[in-house]
Parts: sequence; C-alpha cells; structure tokens
Amino acid sequence: MYRSIVLSFTLCALLSPLCQADQVIREVPDTTAGKGYGALTGMMVGAAGGPIGALIGAGAGFFAGSSVQEASGKTDTAYEVRDAHGDISTVRSPNARFEVGQQVSRKGARLVASEE
Repeated sequence: MYRSIVLSFTLCALLSPLCQADQVIREVPDTTAGKGYGALTGMMVGAAGGPIGALIGAGAGFFAGSSVQEASGKTDTAYEVRDAHGDISTVRSPNARFEVGQQVSRKGARLVASEE
C-alpha cells in the first residue's frame, strides 16, 4: 500500500508540469511599438490645441502608428496561447520563435519552450 502511494505521488509530481503547459494556438502580428510611438507623437502634435487636442492627437497617433508599422512590414511577433484552464491570451515574443501547437511555459512576460 505504501509503495502505491509513493508511486502515485511521484508520478503526479513528475507529470504535473506537462499538464500545466501552455499551448501556442497561432502567431499574430504585434504592433505595440508603433502604437506607442504613434501615440506619443500624436500627443505632442495635438498639444498645440491644448489638453483636448493632446488626447485626440494621442488617440489618432495610436491607430496611425499601428497602421504605419504594419504597412512597413516591421511588425514583431506575438502568439495567442491557451493555458491549462482554457483561457486564451496574447504574449509578445520578439526574439524566440515557436510553432503552432508547441508546448510552452511562461517566465514573467515571455514564453519559453517546454522540454518534452
């Protein structure tokens, strides 16, 4: 009886990281940098019209910056990831590349490939 309890506990401890791994669903373009620069530039240009102009300029720059980055082909990479609970979130990954269906884990705000 004692051996079966120890064996069950050991299997659960060793296999739990595999069960908790996140899975890459699809790759999506990431235009966060363009949105940031666009909002900042738009805010500075719109500030000539006062505080309301700065807000309107920041909003317009936000959308324009995203469009400019996408049109220039300078988009970064982000991935939609499904976690163990079935929740889907988008995670930026400018340096690492992953395949659709690959098991990954999160370290802070970044994805890391899971060892299989």
